[in-house]
Amino acid sequence: MRSPRNETRSLNQRAQADIDGPVRKCILSQDRASPTALIRLALSPDGVILPDVRAKAPGRGAWIGVDRAELEVALAKGRLRGALSRAFKTGALTIPDDLPQLIESALERNALDRLGLEAKAGTLVTGSDRIETAARSGQLQALYHAADAREDGRRKLAQAWRVGSDREGSDLRGLALPVERTILSLALGRENVVHIALTDRHAAKRVSEALDRWLHFIGSESLSAPCGTAPQGASAPGSDPASPAVDVREEFE
Repeated sequence: MRSPRNETRSLNQRAQADIDGPVRKCILSQDRASPTALIRLALSPDGVILPDVRAKAPGRGAWIGVDRAELEVALAKGRLRGALSRAFKTGALTIPDDLPQLIESALERNALDRLGLEAKAGTLVTGSDRIETAARSGQLQALYHAADAREDGRRKLAQAWRVGSDREGSDLRGLALPVERTILSLALGRENVVHIALTDRHAAKRVSEALDRWLHFIGSESLSAPCGTAPQGASAPGSDPASPAVDVREEFE
């Protein structure tokens, strides 16, 4: 299973709900968004373009917000090279043929590392029984499932979450991730991880940001399904395109 069943949003819709700081511009689409919703590309000392998904590499960077399919088209047609040459102010650069795969792998690794960090911090719960208990007591902030999780197990936890959050009759449910339980188990250092829940609001936001970039890039993303704390989509605060963002800056960093 590669893509969870969820609706999709444009980059602007996806990012505007939580822009409260600097803004960057995608060099391909020209859409503006928070850096947390974009992917930074860096130029290595030997002139190779590489993904810098944690935005830690020194020097100038270029930002993209398109998905993998759009990036592959831009790469094949030469539009990516032109945009990068303008961003880095040089034509002396090398774009790896497998750049889209490098980006996808880096985003997946970053998202799984984020889950692993939350597991070590104690903000993440695994195990169907423990998650159900937390859900019914109103502690759940986010809920995720392995791609090979059984549907009846997903439904059971979703119902417990709706009951615990006093949202019975709603469509509140967890999100199936595009990796199976073996991958999640390795990432968290635990055995047989099928379901994952977060009980801390800030942790849920950190995980959501990491997952959102990954899922958007591979062509599927969540709306409000995995997170029950903050409204998202067209009705979310700040999702009005006319709403001004704070500290709007678009310099390359």
